[in-house]
Amino acid sequence: MVILRPTRKLQTLLPVAKVGQAVSGTALGDWYVNRVVVKRRPLLMLVSSASLLPILVPARNVRELPARLGGIVEARLARLGVPAGMIEAEKDAMATVMIEPTLDRSVVGIMVEFARALPYHPAVGQFDEATLSSVEDWLAETPCHAARADGDVVFPDRKAPELLRQKWAG
Repeated sequence: MVILRPTRKLQTLLPVAKVGQAVSGTALGDWYVNRVVVKRRPLLMLVSSASLLPILVPARNVRELPARLGGIVEARLARLGVPAGMIEAEKDAMATVMIEPTLDRSVVGIMVEFARALPYHPAVGQFDEATLSSVEDWLAETPCHAARADGDVVFPDRKAPELLRQKWAG
């Protein structure tokens, strides 16, 4: 099971369940989602709570996001070069999606910083589905929690494969 945590902005389209004690059984933890608009293009930004790995998808069929989440994450991990067996294990763990409110203000803050960075990407004037993967890669190279000690700085493009290896390699 995985928990999808929409921001308030999206809770009308993705109504949250009664707050429970559910815990994601995935390597990448809960997925936070927010709607952002860049150059009049609405996008959904998803961020893993454990690795801070960002995913950008066009903001279409938002109500169907829980059903599509596993496939979206699968495609992103494949582009990241994660071995197929680990991707499949993570996707299987995401078979059930629960929708709950946001909990971690730190993750929400990272999402805000990623959204603020989007207008500075070189392809900003031509965002389309083909360029979104390069924007994701660019954001994933961003050091997160940079004010912390060196060992606590998170590079999402490195952290996600590390967490997947820890959980699923065996």
